[in-house]
Amino acid sequence: METKDRILLVEDNDFVRMQLARFLNAEGYETIESGDGEEALRILEEKVGEVSLAIVDVRMEPVGGFEFVRMMHDARMNLPVILVTGDDHPDLLNEAGKCGIGTILKKPVQKDRLIKSVFRILNVEKR
Repeated sequence: METKDRILLVEDNDFVRMQLARFLNAEGYETIESGDGEEALRILEEKVGEVSLAIVDVRMEPVGGFEFVRMMHDARMNLPVILVTGDDHPDLLNEAGKCGIGTILKKPVQKDRLIKSVFRILNVEKR
């Protein structure tokens, strides 16, 4: 699968971030990695229009996933987001819905679920 879609990975756990990048790179996606939400916002500002999707961890410091999405929206950056989390908290779906996020993947993220979610979201966005 040859594709030029670029995906921003925002994850503070180095191992998880590298694993997600490996899964995506193996499918032909380009990845940009960030260890926190503040750095990720700077990357998006520098690469306006070059990033197709963000995959964001919910629990990070100093800027967590939901705060990152709110800051992105405040900056008028319209980018689809997939959240990843190790939490089972029932309010996550509700909070994600308020932020306009329809996809949450549970850690450890399974490669096939990740790739299917990315493919689905990117193809919906291109229509």
